[in-house]
Amino acid sequence: MTEQRSLDTEEVIARLPHRFPFLLVDRVLSVTPGRSITALKNVTINEAHFAGHFPGHAVMPGVLVLEALAQAGGVLAWESANREEQKVTILYLVRIENARFKLPVKPGDQLVLHAELTKHKRGLWCFQCSAEVDAKVVAEAEIFMVSGKRP
Repeated sequence: MTEQRSLDTEEVIARLPHRFPFLLVDRVLSVTPGRSITALKNVTINEAHFAGHFPGHAVMPGVLVLEALAQAGGVLAWESANREEQKVTILYLVRIENARFKLPVKPGDQLVLHAELTKHKRGLWCFQCSAEVDAKVVAEAEIFMVSGKRP
């Protein structure tokens, strides 16, 4: 049986190379290594991109929603690889397919990030991802990343 667990902010920081203001995963609600992850991103008005996207009508850029999904996938890869005694030090985004944006994400929203590991072979990680706000899908995509080494 595969262990399911949650991770707090410090544990997320220990697994991702991203830091403020580009760390887009606040907490992991559940992660099942080799299978799936559910994480949170609290969207707040004080994030720098809202100053220009869009003044008077703040909307989180879709590319940042995808980045948050990729970071959730990165945590899942870290948890999965380290269970198999392989080390993941950094993942590079190499491809996004079938990205769809269904609803805008606004300040005050809690973005729930879901990623399911669909393939892992020779350092290539593939995830089927979706993001929700208030149980409504706001975005979905298939995200591909490759393991690399930190400089």
